[in-house]
Amino acid sequence: MKKTLLALFMGAWMSFGAFAQNTPHRICGTMDLLNQQLASDPGMAARMQAVENQTAEYVRTHAHNNQAESVITIPVVFHIVYNTTAQNITDAKCIAQLNQLNLDYARLNADASSTPAAFQGVAANTGIQFCLAQRDPNGNATTGIERRQTTVTSFSTNDNVKRYANGGLDAWSSSSYLNIWVCNLSGGVLGYAQFPGSAAATDGVVLLYSSVGSVASPGTASPYNLGRTATHEVGHWLNLRHIWGDDGTACSGSDQVSDTPNQAGEKYGCPSYPSTDACTSTSPGIMFMNYMDYTDDACMNMFTAGQSSRMNALFATGGARVSLLTSLGCTPPSGGGSCGTPSGLASSSITTTSATVSWAAVSGASSYNVQYRVNGTTTWTTVTSTTNSRSLTGLTANTTYQYQVQAVCSGTSGTYSSIGTFTTSTATTCGTPASLTSSSVTTTSATVSWGAVSGASSYNVQYRVNGTTTWTTVTSTTNSRSLTGLTANTTYQYQVQAVCSGVSGSYSSIATFTTQATSGCTDIWESNNTISTAKTISTNTDITGQISST
Repeated sequence: MKKTLLALFMGAWMSFGAFAQNTPHRICGTMDLLNQQLASDPGMAARMQAVENQTAEYVRTHAHNNQAESVITIPVVFHIVYNTTAQNITDAKCIAQLNQLNLDYARLNADASSTPAAFQGVAANTGIQFCLAQRDPNGNATTGIERRQTTVTSFSTNDNVKRYANGGLDAWSSSSYLNIWVCNLSGGVLGYAQFPGSAAATDGVVLLYSSVGSVASPGTASPYNLGRTATHEVGHWLNLRHIWGDDGTACSGSDQVSDTPNQAGEKYGCPSYPSTDACTSTSPGIMFMNYMDYTDDACMNMFTAGQSSRMNALFATGGARVSLLTSLGCTPPSGGGSCGTPSGLASSSITTTSATVSWAAVSGASSYNVQYRVNGTTTWTTVTSTTNSRSLTGLTANTTYQYQVQAVCSGTSGTYSSIGTFTTSTATTCGTPASLTSSSVTTTSATVSWGAVSGASSYNVQYRVNGTTTWTTVTSTTNSRSLTGLTANTTYQYQVQAVCSGVSGSYSSIATFTTQATSGCTDIWESNNTISTAKTISTNTDITGQISST
């Protein structure tokens, strides 16, 4: 199934035009840009083949691993190029997008559990993270976000947005930064990216402004507004191909990854699992939830270990993006502290008693201090982490918490981040049973019943002899229970408690019933009507009398 890289590109060139003309769905302009570059730069195919050769050797000598051994942090600069106010997205939206990138690439995304069980074993934490640049190419402090209002109403895949002279903004050094341009794109294109081996002056990713956001803070380009356009395009920038191999439905293309099923063309919307096609006709079928397909943002939730290996190859010896490992972009300039300040705070996996907080990794950090508290209180609880995420446990339901993070570099602590917040889930409530009744009462048993409680999965029934203090507890999965082994002619108390999803409600008010008395003889003189069961009665045998002669 593997082809030479040039053959793959040529096949993609031929198929892209038909795709762009015939579908109203997700449009990624990466292959269109690649075709333009291949046509205008005769040496580009050879450079990209060299990247592919190095990648193949790295993959051959490094086993696929779905848990990263180390974290690679890439400095990011957002270039916001806008014509209207709506296109001038906020800093908060850029940070939300950065958060989503970090969650998706670390497999901390809230929808990771949606990955089918058949693919869970290959779903990967890539170990790649992103931070907003804290210093610019001149060594000056920066927020990592720059803006320009332009007279250009929309841009295309011709890269004009990357040139100041054409109404855009120039790239920062691609050896030190990931450039992300945000603008209005024409032709229905959501975004496009440049593969490793392309020209440095235009290296980076371009995003439609309305696609920028996150699961927690969506953009406006529904159903492509949860930040997954950036996840997809950055995947291209990190040398990933479309999952179907850009060969249409021929089943002969390749994404150069061994753990993604062969697929007959791109998939749109959110298919039902399992989904099969002509290239993979048996279950579990195709991996339409992969970030490198064309499904809706809400349907994407995974990279594979094989894709992770391809991306990490870029940072190995001889890799096309290895220079980013020594970038100072995430480190504040002199006077700003020797250890950077964490940014891009995000929370996920929130329950009634726990939450996972994460942040953009700080270059040079060996560990992090995370402090948190109930909103409105003054006392912090501090925990540590050696990665850029931490699970907080023992929390209170339906409560808002504040948290902030401090990086520690070689024993030197940086400045605490700005404060983030999250609110724990509301505890599940369970109603109280009512309308208690008893029936089928005998000398040794009775059936008790009650009105069913909405959401209850089971019930606890406790009963005792009236006037005693010790309860006997039994359970039921319906709204009635037979009680046995009772004592005749005895009054019992009972009450019922509902259990909903493991949460117990309150016990009901107490009700009573009295078992029947036993039947049988209670009078020692009573006839038993049969000889065999007749009672023996003692009598006085000393009888005297007068006997007459007549």
